[in-house]
Amino acid sequence: MIDLGISKLALIGVVALIVIGPEKLPRVARMAGTLLGRAQRYINDVKAEVSKEIELDELRKMQKDVQEAAHHVEQSVSQSWNETTEELQSIAQEPSTLYSTTYVSSDQLARKAKDFRRKKLAKTSAVPAWYKNRHGQRNHIVSGSARMARHRAKSRPPVSFY
Repeated sequence: MIDLGISKLALIGVVALIVIGPEKLPRVARMAGTLLGRAQRYINDVKAEVSKEIELDELRKMQKDVQEAAHHVEQSVSQSWNETTEELQSIAQEPSTLYSTTYVSSDQLARKAKDFRRKKLAKTSAVPAWYKNRHGQRNHIVSGSARMARHRAKSRPPVSFY
């Protein structure tokens, strides 16, 4: 840009005053200001247009990237869907492999049934509470913090100064 200082502007003003004359100088200065304003507005419009074009190009590029990403996601989902359906079809064709892995022996079933009956009997038995207390069976299970709260010493309320 042109480097104009105060001394250079004063020199240009003096030369314009001599060349144009004192009568026409205000009119020429107004016209020069108007033309300079128009030139600045035109330059600002061109800058705004260029920046809009740049933004549009960026938006188009972003839209293209998003469409590519969506296409890749769609392909991966369809591929995984196809693999899953193939696995399910292969499992459906071979039912013996499914049952062989979940087979439970009769000994395990008998042990589980016995444990279930024993636990149910312990909960609903007709054994008196005094007998359970004497032999260490608990009627109600209480957490450690609840036992501590029950047996904690009671504190006195604070004494007032008045």
